[in-house]
Amino acid sequence: MELYIDTANLDEIREASKWGIISGVTTNPSLLAKEGRKIDDVIDEIESLVDGPISVEVVSTRADEMVEEAREVAQIAENIAVKIPMTTGGLAAASRLEEDGIACNVTLVFSANQALMAARAGASFVSPFVGRLDDIGADGIGLIGDVADIFAYYDIDTRIISASLRHPKHVHESAMMGAHIATVPYDVLEKMASHPLTDSGLQKFLDDWKSMEGDL
Repeated sequence: MELYIDTANLDEIREASKWGIISGVTTNPSLLAKEGRKIDDVIDEIESLVDGPISVEVVSTRADEMVEEAREVAQIAENIAVKIPMTTGGLAAASRLEEDGIACNVTLVFSANQALMAARAGASFVSPFVGRLDDIGADGIGLIGDVADIFAYYDIDTRIISASLRHPKHVHESAMMGAHIATVPYDVLEKMASHPLTDSGLQKFLDDWKSMEGDL
């Protein structure tokens, strides 16, 4: 399973990219707005840090407007995947854009039926939102498993991006359920890399080494 970072913060992307684990970036209008800069400038800098897909979301709601906006967004960089909302208009837009060679990430997916429809519309990526389903008492991780089973059974090429991940267990469970990609906030990536036994083990090694210095 690939790991994307879910942020538009350049410092976070720059640091995580040094770790050698990031295969792509997902953004949304809220994350980009936090940066307080022109979208084109932020995306240009992200592209210089990450070679993989960069998801950038449209803010239009009608199919024709989404297509027009997506075509403009796709011109910012070659590796843009345009995020399209899971609506009937979004499906129509994604179908047209994929036919034109523009990769689409259908987002705000909360059911297996929605994921299947997005895939049949030709979407390159589909993003089920795990955390938001958990928030209302539904089974977000179970949805990832359902979608993965359906796509595998019917040999569907659309890649599953497990999104709205709140903690490391979400990432672990997404991998176990067969997600192709997990898009992860920076703070969760940091938590994934740490473990108290790693910290205590490292400290013991250092203490043992220091105790031997006088004998060397």
